[in-house]
Amino acid sequence: MFDFEEELKKLPGKPGVYIMRDDKDTILYVGKAINLHNRVRSYFRKIHGRGPQIEKMVTQIARFEYIVTDSELEALVLENNLIKENSPKYNTLLKDDKTYPFIKVTVAEKYPRILFSREMKKDKSRYFGPYTSAAAVKDTIELLNKLFKLRTCNRVLPRDIGQDRPCLNYHIGQCSAPCQGYISEEQYRNQVDQALEFLNGNYKMLLKDLEAKMLEASENLQFEDAIRYRDLYQSVKSVSQKQKITDSDGEDKDVIALAMDETDAVVQVFFVRGGKLIGREHYYMTNVSGLERSEVLQNFIEQFYSGTPFLPKELMIQEEIEGQDTLEQWLSSKRGSRLYIRVPKKGTKEKLVELAEQNAALILSKDKEKMKREEGRTIGAVKEIAALLGMEQIVRMEAFDISNISGFENVGSMVVFEKGKAKKSDYRKFRIKTVSGPDDYACMREVLSRRFLHGMEEADEMQAKDMDTSYGSFTKFPDLLLMDGGKGQVNIALEVLEELGLSIPVCGMVKDDNHRTRGLYFHNEEIPIDRSSEGFKLITRIQDEAHRFAIEYHRSLRSKSQVKSVLDDIPGIGAARRKALMRSFKSIDEIKAAPVPRLAEIPEIPEQVAESIYRFFHNNETV
Repeated sequence: MFDFEEELKKLPGKPGVYIMRDDKDTILYVGKAINLHNRVRSYFRKIHGRGPQIEKMVTQIARFEYIVTDSELEALVLENNLIKENSPKYNTLLKDDKTYPFIKVTVAEKYPRILFSREMKKDKSRYFGPYTSAAAVKDTIELLNKLFKLRTCNRVLPRDIGQDRPCLNYHIGQCSAPCQGYISEEQYRNQVDQALEFLNGNYKMLLKDLEAKMLEASENLQFEDAIRYRDLYQSVKSVSQKQKITDSDGEDKDVIALAMDETDAVVQVFFVRGGKLIGREHYYMTNVSGLERSEVLQNFIEQFYSGTPFLPKELMIQEEIEGQDTLEQWLSSKRGSRLYIRVPKKGTKEKLVELAEQNAALILSKDKEKMKREEGRTIGAVKEIAALLGMEQIVRMEAFDISNISGFENVGSMVVFEKGKAKKSDYRKFRIKTVSGPDDYACMREVLSRRFLHGMEEADEMQAKDMDTSYGSFTKFPDLLLMDGGKGQVNIALEVLEELGLSIPVCGMVKDDNHRTRGLYFHNEEIPIDRSSEGFKLITRIQDEAHRFAIEYHRSLRSKSQVKSVLDDIPGIGAARRKALMRSFKSIDEIKAAPVPRLAEIPEIPEQVAESIYRFFHNNETV
C-alpha cells in the first residue's frame, strides 16, 4: 500500500520530473518541477481555483514517482520525452503529429538532383523548408526539373555515363541527359545554381531570361517554343507572387499565437523563411481546462519543437511564458545556435502575431460550429429517436437486412451505430446456411439467432476466464434493434429474443410505396416521424447502410460464383491444376480434344487425373 504521507516527506527539494499513476499503474500525468518537494506536495493540499480537471486527476492518483535531474533544463527534456512516449490522460497534448516536407538539393553529387524529403539530415545536401504543403513541394520540384532540365534518375554519375540509353525525360525535352555526357559537369552545375537561386527567392533574373527567350522564339516564328517559355514564365511568376514579404530582415522565424475556450485550444503558426511567409498551419491542443493561455503556449512549444527537424532563429509569441529562458536554452542546443523567444510589442511583428491570433480564433469558432452541427446529426438525432419511442437513453443501435436474388445466395447484414455514428468495426456479414429460396423471414430468424447466441456463448466463455465481456466482438448487445420492415420483421425479432430470454426493444423502419422511410413500428403501432428532423435522417442513414452492406456482400458472392470454371467440376482438379491446364491450352475445347498422354505431359497433372479429365469430357467412356 502506497503511504502518501511518508512518500511526500521523502520528496527532495531538487529539480526533476514527477509521474502520477492510478490504481492500474497507468500514467495519469507527467510534470516537471524546479523543486519536486514543493511542487508534488501542492497536489495534495486543498487549493481553490486550480480547475476541475486537476481536481478529478488528484482523486485518481494511487501513487507517484519521481526522477531527480541536475537542472531545470534536463527536467524539461525528460518531461517532454515521457509525455510523447506515454500520452498521459491529463497532460495537455498536441494532437497533430505531422512531418513537414523539405526540398533537398544533393549539391555534394557531381550532377545534383532536387528531391522531396521528410527529414533534414547532415548529409552535405542543401535543404529548403519546411513547407506546409507536400503537394506544393512536389509541384515546385517538378517545375524546377522542367525549367533547368535536371535529372531525376538514381544513376551514379559520372560512373554510369553511357552505360544505358537516355530516359523518356530526355526525349521529351525535360532532361539534359548528363547520363549520356550530352552536357558537361560545369554546364549542368550552372543549371543547378540557377535552381538554387530560385529556391532562395531570386526570381527576377529567371523571369527576365524566360521573357527574353519567349520573345525571341516568337520573332523567329518558333511558336511552340514561345508557348513553352510563356507557360514556364507564368509558373515562375505564380510561385514568386505566393511569397508574401513579411519582414525586411530576411530571417527565419515562426509566429505563434493561440485562441482557447473552456475545453479546447487552437494554435496558429506562421512559417517565415528568409523574410517570406511560406505557409501557415494550425494545431489542436486537448486537456486545456483550467490552464492559463501562457501554460498552453508553453506546452505547445515544448511538444512541437521537440519533434520538428528545423528550428528557426526566432519564435514570436503573444505573451511571456514561464521558464522562457530554460526553453530558449533547450531549443538553442537543439538548433546548434542561438534561438530567441520574443514577445513583440509594436510594429509589423506585433501585427503579425495579432493576425495569427485572429486566425486561431476563427478556426476555433468554425470548429465549434461544426462540432455542434455534427452533434445534432449524431447524438441529437439519437435523443430525438429515444424521445419518439419513449426510451430514456439509446447508445448502441443494430440494424439487420437480408439480400438475395430469387433465393440465390441468401445473405444477411448487421450494421452498428453508436452515439449516432457508424461503428464499422462491429459490422457483421452472415451467409445463410439453413434457408434455400426467397424466404426473408426465415433468413432473418437465422441471422438474429446466430448473432445473439454467438454473443451469449462468447460472454459465458469470457466470464469463465474472468475477462471483461465489453471487449468481446459479439458480447455487446444493442439498446435498440432496428428491423428493415414493419410488423412481420419486428415480430420475428421479438420471437427470437423471447426464445433466448433477452429483453431488447425492437423497432421497425417502415417504408412507403416508393420505398422511402415513412415512420417507425414500435409496440404494435406505427409512429409517424418528421421527415425534416435529424432523427428521421439518421434512421434513413442506418436503413441505407444496412441495405448497402448486405447488397455488397451478396454482389461479392455472386461474382465469385460467376468465375467458377467447368474444370472445377472435374474430380481431382483444384485451383493449381486448373491454372496449369489453362496455361498449356488456349481454350476449354482444346482440353476437351486432348488425349490422355497429352494431358499427362503437364507436370502438375498425374496420369490418373488426366484420365479423369478425359472421362469427364467424353461421358465417362473408357480411356
